[in-house]
Amino acid sequence: MSSRESRISDEEINELISKLQALLPESRRPSTSRASASKLLKETCSYIKSLRREVDDLSDRLSDLLATMDSNSPQAEIIRSLLRS
Repeated sequence: MSSRESRISDEEINELISKLQALLPESRRPSTSRASASKLLKETCSYIKSLRREVDDLSDRLSDLLATMDSNSPQAEIIRSLLRS
């Protein structure tokens, strides 16, 4: 496949940018209705990093909770299954 055939059209890029913008929560979207692609990508990266921190924090909290529980309790099994997911 030549590089010309594998190029993404401007229309496809605009469509992908719109889809990406729709995935961001309202509070994270760039303030202008038609934000630049670079601003949108930066905000998306920032949002993904914050989600990753939140997941890590929740995982740590679940691990700490599990350490304080009876390992044979039904609640402990639920927490272990969450940590495996």
